[in-house]
Amino acid sequence: MKAIRKAVFPVAGLGTRFLPATKANPKEMLPIVDKPLIQFAAEEAVAAGIDVLIFIIGRNKSSIPDHFDKAYELEAELEASGKQEMLNIVRNILPSRIDCVYIRQAEALGLGHAVLCAQSVVGDEPFAVLLADDLISTNERSCLNQMVDIYSQHHCSILGIEQVARETVSRYGIIDSAQISDSLSKVNAIVEKPAIDKAPSNLAVVGRYILTPRIFKLLEMTERGAGNEIQLTDAIAKLLNEETVLGYEFDGKRFDCGSKSGYLQATVEFALQHPELKQEFESYLYDLVKK
Repeated sequence: MKAIRKAVFPVAGLGTRFLPATKANPKEMLPIVDKPLIQFAAEEAVAAGIDVLIFIIGRNKSSIPDHFDKAYELEAELEASGKQEMLNIVRNILPSRIDCVYIRQAEALGLGHAVLCAQSVVGDEPFAVLLADDLISTNERSCLNQMVDIYSQHHCSILGIEQVARETVSRYGIIDSAQISDSLSKVNAIVEKPAIDKAPSNLAVVGRYILTPRIFKLLEMTERGAGNEIQLTDAIAKLLNEETVLGYEFDGKRFDCGSKSGYLQATVEFALQHPELKQEFESYLYDLVKK
């Protein structure tokens, strides 16, 4: 079986929940302290051995390729000012061995369509999909790194899953599964955003996937579903009839940065871990709570 070398980042969404901040700036470029969400996702992929990053972009997303590109004027200014530490940060956002590919999704037809847009670059290889909205903090190995390890053992599609509150199941793709181990399940069925009384469980698929290339043919045959969009969940439901699909409860904490509340929670927790800010920010929060 081929190794996981390519990762797809669907970043063409409009980010309407963060308007007006996202009117001209992609939600994936919103910073968690001093690093944009998309960089966290890219770094996670690189840590898992990915060397080709495929960004599915739309209108008003030019700041994403700009972020990962070389900034000649900025680098020259930092170098002239003797700001070597800042210069190193700007020059080393991604390792030089990493290839970035940008594909325009001309029409916002859903996550499934965004993944399908990557077919010509991915080819006949297994690949990862990362949603930057889902920021996952881990103590050691990244979420995708854990999933790549699982793939190397089982050689099949893997969905990142976690248990969510029952009242929130209608926000997610929910799986019905059979337990294999403490963290691994065989997926028997998947339903996109079910009503609470129709949900087969409270195990939700979150923004991490490893998929076999068969998913592309199934996406081509998938009609528009929830939200009048081509849903990746619907194609995965078809894949279940042909191949084994596993659900993996990753070791880590997920922040739903597609919501304002989750974004603020991530900002606070990452600030408390930031080497330059943690002591000052912790004192500020302590004083704030005392008032």
